[in-house]
Order: sequence, then C-alpha cells, then structure tokens
Amino acid sequence: MIITSFLDYLNLEKKYSKHTIIAYKKDLYSFHKFCNENYQNQPISNVNYSQIRSWIVSLVTLGISNRSINRKVSSLKSFYKFLQKINQIQINPLLNHQPLKVAKTIQVPFSEKEILEILKANNENDFESVRNKLIVELFYATGIRRSELINIKISDIDFNNEIVKILGKRNKERYIPLLKIVQKSIQNYLNYRSEISTKESYLFVTKKGKKVYDTLVYRIINNYFSKVSTKVKKSPHIIRHTFATHLINEGADLNAVKELLGHSSLASTQIYTHSSLGKLKEIYNQAHPRSQKTNLL
Repeated sequence: MIITSFLDYLNLEKKYSKHTIIAYKKDLYSFHKFCNENYQNQPISNVNYSQIRSWIVSLVTLGISNRSINRKVSSLKSFYKFLQKINQIQINPLLNHQPLKVAKTIQVPFSEKEILEILKANNENDFESVRNKLIVELFYATGIRRSELINIKISDIDFNNEIVKILGKRNKERYIPLLKIVQKSIQNYLNYRSEISTKESYLFVTKKGKKVYDTLVYRIINNYFSKVSTKVKKSPHIIRHTFATHLINEGADLNAVKELLGHSSLASTQIYTHSSLGKLKEIYNQAHPRSQKTNLL
C-alpha cells in the first residue's frame, strides 16, 4: 500500500522519530477510513481538494481543535508531496490550502525563583530522588527536549570536554556545554546508578533498571513544580521554554540559543523573545532619557 511506502520513506530517508511516524500513520489512516466510508473506497492518492475539505469539516464537527486539524492536514500534505516525488500524482491537492486559524497561546516560563527553590531543596538521599532532581537540573541547564533527555547515553557525556552529545530531531547531533555544577550532579547520580542492576546504556533508568519513559519524566517534572508554582502548565517543554527565555533575558545571542535548542530555523527560536518583552521594557525604561522622571526635553 502506498501509505506504507510513505511511512518507510519517513523512517529510512527522512529519519523521523518513531512517535512522529506513528502520528503520520494515524492521520493518514483516518483520512483513508473517511474516503472508504464517504467516497466508495476511493484511494486517498486520487482525491480532490473538495473531498479533503469535507474531511476537514467532519473533524471540525467532531470538536477537534483547529491546531490538531492543521497537524493532520500537514501530514496529508506531506504525503501528497511524496506522491509527487515518486511521480504518482502531478499536482498536490493541498497546494493552495490555508490552515485553520489558531489562537496564539502564551507559554509562561518558570521564574528563576521557582527553579532555584527546586534545585536547592535538600532531598537527595536515595536513587530516585537523586535521579529526579538531576532530570530537572539537566532540563534547565541544557534546554533539551523530553525525548532527547530520555535517549542520552552515559557515553554521550564527555567530562573532559565538559559537553553532552544530544541526538535531536531527524537524528541531528549537537553538543551542549555542561556547567561544573551539573557535571557534579551527574557524577553523584552515576554513583547511585551503579548500585542499580541494569544492562541499559542510557543515562536515566528506573529503579528496576529499565530506561525511563515519557510519562514518568512528565510526572517527575509536574510533581516537582506543583510544589513551587501555580502555573497551569508544568511540563518538560515549559522548562525548555524557561531555559531559552532566561538566556535571552540575560543577553544571549539568538543564534546561539537556536543552536543550543537544536532548531533548524531562527523563526522557531524567535517565539521565545516574546516572553522577554518584560525584561526588554525594563531595560528600555532604565536606559531611555525620556523615561526618567526629570524633564530632559
């Protein structure tokens, strides 16, 4: 089936992650089912835009958010680009499609005070406590994604050069500096980890010696920050957002932050500058002559 060929292409050539490929598969089979039920088993490789539009309307009717619908349509658009690439179709039926409007959501970063409250807490007396606190510390010190943290191997940590190798999206490697204090935390954790029976090469494992997993990492972050923050969202991504925001607030170059985050374009990094407007206004008010109480003009 052509969908299988497309998924193989994403895996073997585009090097997409397993989770991304699963998402594409679900989206494509959802549309495939819709075509079967509404267009007499018409192959999805041979549809027009009005039929796709009917699918989009059906998703809206089901109450699916515009953001989720746009993601599903994006999967479909990539599929048709693939069909063009292999000369199965001449024109992408989604070529002129305009995404549904999505309300912009403001990601509120954690404050420095909230971060420091967690990092200064004295609860490092067993394997899980030491591991969990290091997870928080490493997220904030590096700005890495949850999947990237989970896949760090012990061999990826280079204490001599004070860096950690990160395997990002599409298997792109990047190196992030490690602060001395973070290196010390890692070495402390490794001492505790050495007492765990495990054959895993990954840095973070459970007390049963298995590689940590998505929901566990999310739960760790949520539990920690629920103690110090009233913010609605408390996730690994918010710490990544916090990392970037705090760096920019302190004057870090946007291109440097882009490299640290592993973004492919500067546009992806620029969203973090929005959170820094408060800091920018503060600097502006302190520096601009007309902002002073004295009437200079």
